[in-house]
Amino acid sequence: MMSSQYQVKITKEQYQMVELSEASTRSSVLLCPERGGIALQCRLNGYELFYLDEATFLDPSANIRGGNPILFPISGPVEDGEYEWDGRTYRMKQHGVARTEAWEIADTSESNGASVTLRLRSNERTLEAFPFQFELLFTYTLKNGALTIDQEYRNLSDRNMPMYPGFHPYFATNRKNIPYGTDATTYLDYNDHAEKPFHGALDLDGMPESAALLNAVKPEISFPLDSGITVMLSYSDSFKYVVLWSVEGKPFVCVEPWMALGGELNLNRQAELVLVPAGETVPAQLTIQASHTKNS
Repeated sequence: MMSSQYQVKITKEQYQMVELSEASTRSSVLLCPERGGIALQCRLNGYELFYLDEATFLDPSANIRGGNPILFPISGPVEDGEYEWDGRTYRMKQHGVARTEAWEIADTSESNGASVTLRLRSNERTLEAFPFQFELLFTYTLKNGALTIDQEYRNLSDRNMPMYPGFHPYFATNRKNIPYGTDATTYLDYNDHAEKPFHGALDLDGMPESAALLNAVKPEISFPLDSGITVMLSYSDSFKYVVLWSVEGKPFVCVEPWMALGGELNLNRQAELVLVPAGETVPAQLTIQASHTKNS
């Protein structure tokens, strides 16, 4: 039964779209299952958080630049676009296979928040790049002015499934020199591959490559956007790193929780790879919140 407080609306134009809304907090989230299960817009407490290059969204052959792309089974690239597993070589594009596949709507609810569960199952295309049968269930829930993404990574194969998934949210801001609320004290600068001390802020201007915060203990990070909006990301302990990235001249910064650093599949590093046992499921969660702090 539809609630005046929470609403899930499904529409169809070029793509099927799902909109979650919460009237009392002026919050809404717009998702496109067909384009990688992506959240394209995220308006929390009246403030739109995400950047979106609409042309890349409308072009089915383009990777979407904006929103919150889902990274699975890997975050980042594999070296030279290929990796070896169990004696065979596979080719995989950067950030894996999930962001370019069509997801399906598995369930919706308006009873305790506005929520939709999206499902992606392995198929012939994914198996060419990643030789494991899997099922992903992502439940997006909008409640109390916050967006929570509950994830289930199911291994339907008969052997351990390696993965290090993540997210790639684009936050709309013209500022590139931003302070971050985190207890990380070091970062890896991919521009020169050097580890450096982190003193609470990082200027992404003039940095074509990303930087990864390395040693945070608390699974959360906060940062200001334009107009005094402060974003808080909180996530499961399995997201060990946060990657920071931007593009010169583009009004966004990406603040990306990852389970491991890029390239771990090449290295077969058991310490970093998440190995999902045959027939089992690994759960995870990401919550996005936003508030506006008035200048005193």
